[in-house]
Order: sequence, then structure tokens, then C-alpha cells
Amino acid sequence: MNQSTQMFATVVHSIHALLRLPERPDASARDRGAVSIEQVLWYAAAAVSVAVVAAIIWSQIKSTASTGVNTPSAP
Repeated sequence: MNQSTQMFATVVHSIHALLRLPERPDASARDRGAVSIEQVLWYAAAAVSVAVVAAIIWSQIKSTASTGVNTPSAP
């Protein structure tokens, strides 16, 4: 990273940090409020997709396990 890019990144991060300061001095910086419906929907979609992938893998395992094992016969 050259010096001008580093200086630009430093200024952008400094301004961003100043704009994120809480309005009230007693407000906690960690408090972000209630969970939005968008976050709930993203977590629900992730859970459903994991369940679908797990069901597909489990059905493949069951179908493979239910097939007979071909034992080699001695010559």
C-alpha cells in the first residue's frame, strides 16, 4: 500500500469513527437495539438450507447403506 492510499484510508476510517459516536454520552456503544425482521429471516433461511442439505446427504447415506455388499468369491 503506497503512502497516499494509506493516508486516504486513515482519513476515511477517522471520519467514519467520528460519525459513529453515540449521540448521548450515556448510550452504550454495544447496544444496537432490537433484532430486525430481516435478520430473523436470514437466520431462518440459513437454518432451512442447512436442513435441506443435511436431508439430501442423509438420504444418500441411507440409500448407499441399504444396498447389498458384493462379497468377492474365492477362485
